[in-house]
Amino acid sequence: MGILDSVLASSAFKQVVGQVEAAAVPIVLHEVLGNDSQGGINTILDKLRQAGMGNVVDSWLGPGKHIQITPEQLRAVLSNDQVKQLCARFGSPADQLMQVLAQQLPNAVDHASPQGSIPKGL
Repeated sequence: MGILDSVLASSAFKQVVGQVEAAAVPIVLHEVLGNDSQGGINTILDKLRQAGMGNVVDSWLGPGKHIQITPEQLRAVLSNDQVKQLCARFGSPADQLMQVLAQQLPNAVDHASPQGSIPKGL
């Protein structure tokens, strides 16, 4: 195993990559889904709350352990058009994209909400 392989396999490197991915999720969602009135991240969080997952959303906004969401739960609150836009933007199948977004969304929301709420426009 070479030096580059060692770095790429290290848990520290993977953690940094995970943090970068989590930081990018709100930006990506905003870019593809638009602002709050069109379905930005605040609207997605509201839809999750309306679907009975308020405790899940609150765990992402507050301190402590994040409750994970399943790809199916996330998919249920997005419109078909939103999913199609995301898939087209990233060239990924819907199931794969939902898996990544569901995995990264809790950390992304936490990252985007240092004061416990998502700023308007994300």
